[in-house]
Amino acid sequence: MLLKVSRTLQALYYCLSVFSYRMSGYYIRLYKTSDYHMVRDIFARGTREHIGAAFCRSLSLPQIWIPSLVVTWLPLQITGSPLISTLAAITILGLVWYVSRHSLTVYVDHSLEDDLLDIQEYYLPSADRCFWVAEADGEVVGTVAAAPLLQPGGEKLMELRRLSVIQRYRRQGIAGALCRKVMDFTRRRGYRAVVLDTALYQTGPIILYENMGFRRSGYCYTDAFCTRIMGLTDVRYQYDIPDQK
Repeated sequence: MLLKVSRTLQALYYCLSVFSYRMSGYYIRLYKTSDYHMVRDIFARGTREHIGAAFCRSLSLPQIWIPSLVVTWLPLQITGSPLISTLAAITILGLVWYVSRHSLTVYVDHSLEDDLLDIQEYYLPSADRCFWVAEADGEVVGTVAAAPLLQPGGEKLMELRRLSVIQRYRRQGIAGALCRKVMDFTRRRGYRAVVLDTALYQTGPIILYENMGFRRSGYCYTDAFCTRIMGLTDVRYQYDIPDQK
């Protein structure tokens, strides 16, 4: 009984959110070729905004700050020079910032040369892929995409990708509405669940996903030693589509 009530409330919430798209001053539509440059710019800028968060997370980890303190303290003890100690600290901070920035820059560059190079061709010809944009005040302000995620054994999972909203349009429900668009698409295409990867330092998106019912299902570790030691790890979330009974 409680399960049926929960599903009814979820369905009602979704219906209300659909009707509220235009009432909130924005609406969600399919991608079109004229959106190309704006979509790529939103993705690139939105990703690079997290460089500072990645940097701060790395500095908070024991495997980073403990060696940093030692390297900063030793020159002071050996030479007695605060200048050398300060230069050592600045060098360490610069290296951590460089790796944080480089890892996100590489990710952006790869994405722009991958599925975002020809969005129309990659997402729209297939019935199981799609790309949407949120539009407000006559411009594209948010993006999201869906594509099947191949799994051993043929498990049908849909990946939520490229979710981004321009900063001045955040906290208006746009990101949640874009997520629900993918969730609804996943249900209609007969997939079992929506999955996504996001970085541990992206606290805003993580709160959004967890509030929408996604659960943490694992971690994705990079092969690069520097990014692993700096804790630039992705976490995987999954939302199971309720059975339609």
